Amino acid sequence: MLERLGAFIYDHRRLTIVIAILYLVFAAALLVRGGHLGAARIAGLEADRATELADTVTGRREETTFAVVFRSDTLSPTDPRFVAAMAESLAPLRADPAVESITSPEDASTFLIERLRDEGSKTALALVTLSGSAEDALDRYPAVREKIRGGELSVVCTGTIPYLHDLADVLEHDLVRAELVSLPLALLVLLLVFRTAVAAALPVVVGGLAVLGGVSIVVALSRLTPIAQYTVNICSLIGFGVAIDYSLFLVSRYREELAAGRAERDALARSMGTAGRAIAFSGVAVGAGLAGLFFFEGSYLSVMGLGGSIVVTLAVVFALTLLPALLAALGPRIHWGKLPGVEATRAPGRFWSATARWVMRRPVLVLLPTLASLLLLAAPSARMRLAAADATVLPTSAEARRGMDVLDSSFPALGSARVSVVARFPSEPVLTEARASALYDLSRRIAKIPGVAAVESIVDRPPSPYDDEPPSKEELLDSIVHPSELAAPLVEEAKKLTVKGAVTVLFVVLEPDTAKSAAASERVVRALRSERGVADGELLVGGKAARDVDATEFLVSRAPRAAAFVVGVTFIVILVLLRSIVLPLKAVLMNALSIGATFGAMVWVFQDGHLFVADGRPLEPTLPVLLFCVSFGLSMDYEVLMLARMKEGWERTGDNGAAVEEGLQNTAGLITSAAAIMVAVFGAFALARIVLLQATGTALAFAIALDATLVRALLVPATMRLFGRANWWAPPWLGRARSSPAAERGGPRRRT
Repeated sequence: MLERLGAFIYDHRRLTIVIAILYLVFAAALLVRGGHLGAARIAGLEADRATELADTVTGRREETTFAVVFRSDTLSPTDPRFVAAMAESLAPLRADPAVESITSPEDASTFLIERLRDEGSKTALALVTLSGSAEDALDRYPAVREKIRGGELSVVCTGTIPYLHDLADVLEHDLVRAELVSLPLALLVLLLVFRTAVAAALPVVVGGLAVLGGVSIVVALSRLTPIAQYTVNICSLIGFGVAIDYSLFLVSRYREELAAGRAERDALARSMGTAGRAIAFSGVAVGAGLAGLFFFEGSYLSVMGLGGSIVVTLAVVFALTLLPALLAALGPRIHWGKLPGVEATRAPGRFWSATARWVMRRPVLVLLPTLASLLLLAAPSARMRLAAADATVLPTSAEARRGMDVLDSSFPALGSARVSVVARFPSEPVLTEARASALYDLSRRIAKIPGVAAVESIVDRPPSPYDDEPPSKEELLDSIVHPSELAAPLVEEAKKLTVKGAVTVLFVVLEPDTAKSAAASERVVRALRSERGVADGELLVGGKAARDVDATEFLVSRAPRAAAFVVGVTFIVILVLLRSIVLPLKAVLMNALSIGATFGAMVWVFQDGHLFVADGRPLEPTLPVLLFCVSFGLSMDYEVLMLARMKEGWERTGDNGAAVEEGLQNTAGLITSAAAIMVAVFGAFALARIVLLQATGTALAFAIALDATLVRALLVPATMRLFGRANWWAPPWLGRARSSPAAERGGPRRRT
């Protein structure tokens, strides 16, 4: 079928090119129109439900509220000059319709004033809530931020909205820089492979057009459904890499067919029937890997999987339509721009043929140390820790990151060390004697949990210098449930901060060391959730630490089904392509080894803090999922290309050893070149300043390099030699791979 498609495109090359151009004009228009990229969210988490309830109590929505941090080198936050400068800075916001509310030390309630000031660091906070949805707030933030001028005070803003704003700026910069680095490197490798400028330029052109077309659809979809800002970068990273790979495979086979003396039309048709078929199956394998992300429904991963699948689909479509049309239109001009002093084409070298023979003469000696090396690389993955991204993933130069550092050090009760424990009752009022007593007991239980520094709630009275000793439980509850005339105003003020309707909030402040440790924070969250009842109410736990726990559980609970789907579909794809039971099983196992080694390397570099990572931190929970789904599919690129070529040799000769040698000789050089391009593309993203992108680029570059060296050059020929003719076995109902007449007659073979 693909051979007929190749002949059809050759005959209608101008029409094919015109259609592609029209689509790209449409894609460019979508891209110019833009979209609304937002936060990486997972719907339905308990932590988010708790936060929404806490927001109704505090009167501020966390997702649209940001902190303005004012600091002086010399002035105390209570100094009149400091207070005046802060008020003057906030004045333009009070008349801004985009601002819903402002809470500063000057207009805060009695209990909140001191929480917004820190004498030690000469710092004060103002909490600014923007109106509208989170998307509206993100759009309005730059104009609001522009109005904040500190005068003699330094000012930084932090919180969810500033974090997303700074993240978008950094991601855009990182994307441009990665493309500026990867494009020349990819072109250089292609020049060394093809030795002519025109042939080298084609994969880059097709790759760029595929990414443009795919990213434009993703951006357009962001107007209809929430899409994380990371998605565009991930789609660009994957799409450009696979599009260049696919183009490299087809152009290389086309030039090989021309060198064999075939006419241009026949060469293109045959290339489509061989390399084109491998590209189609590889695209299905990569798409299946990305489709594994669909199992994480309700999270940004599922949409990221959709975006990645779209880009990969377009990469396959362009490689099998536009690229053949360009090859047909160019004709002999494919050899234009030949590098001086070299031939435009060359026969496969002897190195890979000799390597295959060397490995197959000693398969066990090669197999065992290679397996041991991969298992040793995979070992660190056993201690992988996960934690969701926040402003700390930004570079230290980003304003939101600097503000978060100040918040965590000077105002831990308002920073990432804060955990919200929400008690929801079936009816009002909250503060009956029975419920208040239960809340008091809950607060004391929480205070005894290791890692908890303080509890702030309606049943926790701050220590007073006028108290000889803390009030007893009975005295405290009596002052809350039946306050005296003198105490009533203070109790009502405290209620406004912690109680509304049938809900009350207890704010738990973690100790600094606990807040910095994902494992310690998780233990506190699980201890808080160990007893869900409080009188006749129920407890919900929110905050960053709780969100980390919920996100990890969400991903872990769905990962087995996603992995089973990816592995199952990949197995079927290779089964259909090769008509063999053994080869798909080996491919899946080798991919698992490669991915395990990649996970181990990521833990060693990014979690433990080695090489170019100064400060290790837990991995983003989505990173292992994303890496598995993406790298499992990408690894099949080279598996499919190499095994398909070995299958051609087996069908022609019926000699397993000769087929392996021929397949490695004809594809290993191409795979090495393709891997070098992939490493260049992915490695460029390792230069990103966002940890998730940096880790994704580094991991994929490592996985591809590992796959093209240890796995394809050593494991594949060693295992092919050990299994011999069993490699090609399949039950009769599947339709076995065809072999030569000599093989069918049981004639002599050189080796198995």
